[in-house]
Amino acid sequence: MAHDHAHPHVHAPEIAGVHDHGMWTGGHHFLGHAHAHAENRALIAAAVTAVFMVVEIGAGFLYGSMALLADGIHMATHVGALGLAAGAYWLARRHAANTRFTFGSGKFGDLAAFTSAIILGLTALAVAGESVIRLVTPTTVQYGDALLIAVIGLAVNLVSALILKDDHHGHHHHDNNMRAAYVHVLADAGTSLLAIVALAAGYYWGASWLDPAVGVIGAVVIASWAYGLIRDSALVLLDADADPKLSAAIRTTVERELGARVDDLHLWRLGPGHRGLIVSLVSPGPTNAEQIKAELRRHYPDLSHVTVEVAVCADCT
Repeated sequence: MAHDHAHPHVHAPEIAGVHDHGMWTGGHHFLGHAHAHAENRALIAAAVTAVFMVVEIGAGFLYGSMALLADGIHMATHVGALGLAAGAYWLARRHAANTRFTFGSGKFGDLAAFTSAIILGLTALAVAGESVIRLVTPTTVQYGDALLIAVIGLAVNLVSALILKDDHHGHHHHDNNMRAAYVHVLADAGTSLLAIVALAAGYYWGASWLDPAVGVIGAVVIASWAYGLIRDSALVLLDADADPKLSAAIRTTVERELGARVDDLHLWRLGPGHRGLIVSLVSPGPTNAEQIKAELRRHYPDLSHVTVEVAVCADCT
């Protein structure tokens, strides 16, 4: 069995009587590219969102607007998500060299994403329940004041989205942690826009039923994102196949180009932009595991930790 880590190695200085094994050994630093940059963006976005979250929730209670309150609570879930994201980046960086984590600390972000998704789901239930009560038993809403706060809330959401956009569209397209934070902020902006429409309709045309109705719509939006985030992060935490199409492509590459039969193959996610691969091959003749790994790295640069096991079957053709 041969092991390989497809990332740069630091070669130790030669000591008398000791060989340098740097080309065969390496650490398990499976953090995303520009990790510190993403951490700072998450912290800034969380601070900006938190300041207005307090204002919007307070205004929702003061002016009696369910749409405004739902938007504020939705924003609160994003503050929590952004705070968890920043904390996960910090923990992953702190434990990057901790050998207790067998395959590195890259999954802290996925654990944070899963946790925030649970909170999102509970929040959706609470907002939906209160909105239904308001539909059955309408309350007085101060539409003018609430509308002003909702407009400011939309602006805050758009600012937060711009703060996170650089990371989402740059090096973090494989980062569930940052992707979830960015998409959640966009969803919050959409909820703010719905709140503005509902409050304006109530203010100008007396359509009071729209305010709690938008609360229900906001709850559905929260629940939908919670479901998607639970699904994606849980698959990573459970070491599910990181990419079935990629697994099939790797199998095809090995069998067609390298002439060996794949007996067992495991592909899973180690962290943002990093995948681990364990592959067991059956070959009709002696096969060099190092050549197989070099060929796999050439075709699939995201393979950061590769283990190859070769069994020779002299009777196979």
